[in-house]
Amino acid sequence: MNTKAKVALITGAGQGIGRAIALRLAKDGADIAIVDLKKDKMDAVAQEVQALGRKATVFVANVTSRDQVYAAVDHAEKELGGFDIMVNNAGIAQVQPLAEVTPQEVETIFKVNIEGVLWGIQAAARKFKARGHKGKIINASSVAGHNGFAMLGVYSATKFAIRGLTQAAALEYASDGITVNAYCPGIVGTDMWVEIDERFAKLTGAPKGATYQKYVEGIALGRAETPDDVAAFVSYLAGPDSDYMTGQAPIIDGGIVYR
Repeated sequence: MNTKAKVALITGAGQGIGRAIALRLAKDGADIAIVDLKKDKMDAVAQEVQALGRKATVFVANVTSRDQVYAAVDHAEKELGGFDIMVNNAGIAQVQPLAEVTPQEVETIFKVNIEGVLWGIQAAARKFKARGHKGKIINASSVAGHNGFAMLGVYSATKFAIRGLTQAAALEYASDGITVNAYCPGIVGTDMWVEIDERFAKLTGAPKGATYQKYVEGIALGRAETPDDVAAFVSYLAGPDSDYMTGQAPIIDGGIVYR
């Protein structure tokens, strides 16, 4: 997908899916603003982006802070000379039976997974309008935003919420030429799924790796998803071929949940 001469900001871009999205959009021709909490990881991704011949800048920000997200967008514009694409990718998982979820756990995951996306939507839309041009906002949901999963109830709730925010934002910003869509991955082989598997092992007594393998075996295409699989779809959402698409949250999971 051609995003040449565009500037894209990706939150949670220091590793995993976020890193893959940053590199894919760089390959597509975009300059990349990398936002995360760990500067050493961001610096490594920035070097990879630069090796592809694109500009890169890093900004340490916690997406739960509205001010920090707005500052990250301002930084991207200043350092890269524009602002065109916002990928609200940062998120965390939580594996816990509903009966045992604590108020602190709810507050933490809601702040990262929901508020972090909301602040990103706000900051990006404001910047696009200030610059007087169209823009793309792309949010991370999940197959768990279409189906609820046992032991992932609160996580699922946050990802359902992203679909609602995406639809509402698409309606509110359509007249400004801003499209808002989401992507819904399945079982992706990242550090997050290592943590999910370990938590399931503690709760259920299953051997480490067994829960991950169980879910992978349920994928119609017969393999786990890779970060590059997700990034390829985000490339479409970020590019001109999706210009007539807004308010949608398609599933890209290899065949787990069907809609």
